[in-house]
Amino acid sequence: MKVGQAKNLDHEVKLKDDDLIVSKTDKKGKILYANRSFMNISGFSEQMLLGEPHNIIRHSDMPRGVFRLMWKMLQDGDEFFGFVKNRCLDGGFYWVFANVTADLDEHGALQGYFSVRRQPSSAAVSLCEGLYKQMRDIESQYPGNEGINRSVEWLLDQVYTMAPTFNEAMFTLYQKGK
Repeated sequence: MKVGQAKNLDHEVKLKDDDLIVSKTDKKGKILYANRSFMNISGFSEQMLLGEPHNIIRHSDMPRGVFRLMWKMLQDGDEFFGFVKNRCLDGGFYWVFANVTADLDEHGALQGYFSVRRQPSSAAVSLCEGLYKQMRDIESQYPGNEGINRSVEWLLDQVYTMAPTFNEAMFTLYQKGK
C-alpha cells in the first residue's frame, strides 16, 4: 500500500501499557532510527521510515500550532511533552503521550532529536480532541502563520489554567488518567 492510501480511517490502534515507541531524527526531523514498536504500531517498515521526515506519520487532525509550539520549545533548549495523534500506514491512527528531547554530542552541539512515546489516558485524549478541534478551527479562520500563531496563543491560554508551564500541564493531564 502506498503512503497516503487510506482504508481504515476510523481504526484506532491502542498502545499497551508497556509499549514504548522510540525514534531518533537529525536536526531537520528526518528519521535515523525507529524501534520495532514504532514499526509494528504504525505499520511502516524500517525502509519506509529511515531518511523520511518524521511528519510522515502526521495525522490531519493535528493542528499545525502544536508542532509550531514543539519546535519553538526545542529551539529554546526545552524538552517537549505533549499528546499527539499519529497516522498509520493503512490510514488508521494512534494517540501517544510524546517526549521529544535534544540529542547533544559530548561538546553540547545539537545532533538531532530523540522521541519516546507511550500510551496516553483516554481522559487526556478526550480533552485533546476538543482542544485540537478548536485549534484547527482557529487555523482555518486566518491565513498562514497568523492562524497557526493564534492557535498556539489560544492553546497556551487554556494550558496555563492547568499549570504554570506547558510541560507541567501535560504531565498533570497524563497522570490524571493513570
